Amino acid sequence: MTTIAENSGLVTAINVFTVDPSKQQELLDLLARATETSVRDVPGFVSAALHRGVDGTKVTMYAQWASAAHYERYQSMRSASGASSYVADILAIASFAPGTYEVVKVFTGPSEADGDPPVPRT
Repeated sequence: MTTIAENSGLVTAINVFTVDPSKQQELLDLLARATETSVRDVPGFVSAALHRGVDGTKVTMYAQWASAAHYERYQSMRSASGASSYVADILAIASFAPGTYEVVKVFTGPSEADGDPPVPRT
């Protein structure tokens, strides 16, 4: 399960993909299939979450790894084996900006326990 917390030791890879709105669902399907069939079982992989941009032009994948070393080994392994068909298919319909991060600070809103009403969800 994805947990966003300070000082967890996890490394987060955030990839922001730019895609034509007509290809957004295809990109989501490719990323989901790639994660399910090849990334999910890599040592050190913790979790991933796919986010659909509401305007149709963006897809963001938030993935957590046990450590920077695990993520680097995955990157090296993927590069050494050559571009997978998933990567080629993804790059044929989208561009992306990758980045790796550590959680520095987490903020939460008011809770019902504090006597505040819940934030409405739309």
